[in-house]
Amino acid sequence: MAASAQAPAAALTAEQAKAVLVEVIKAFGAPENAQRMEEARDNACNDMGKMLQFLLPVATQIQQDVIKAYGFSNDGEGVLKFARLIKSYESQDPEIASMSGKLKAMFLPPMTLPPHGAGTGGVATS
Repeated sequence: MAASAQAPAAALTAEQAKAVLVEVIKAFGAPENAQRMEEARDNACNDMGKMLQFLLPVATQIQQDVIKAYGFSNDGEGVLKFARLIKSYESQDPEIASMSGKLKAMFLPPMTLPPHGAGTGGVATS
């Protein structure tokens, strides 16, 4: 696949991206951040709209605090660029894919798909 025409804010190798992911996951486990996330979760009450309102900004801030040291901008755009970089390595490195899933699970609620394929036995028809 061709790289995008715009150069990323921080060009990290897969190994560097893995190291940053480890740091980000550790940051979510820090007592003060775990408490902030828990408070945001409590405020959201399992409501998807409230998750976006309360939980996502806290999760974004926690990630920003780590990734700014690696050349990403200290804003939401930096977090998006980091997420895109990680996504680009997921297919090449199962460890990055696993850590990325773990990170997302920390701030995104589990998604359950509606059972609209029940009549086909789960087989897609075209």
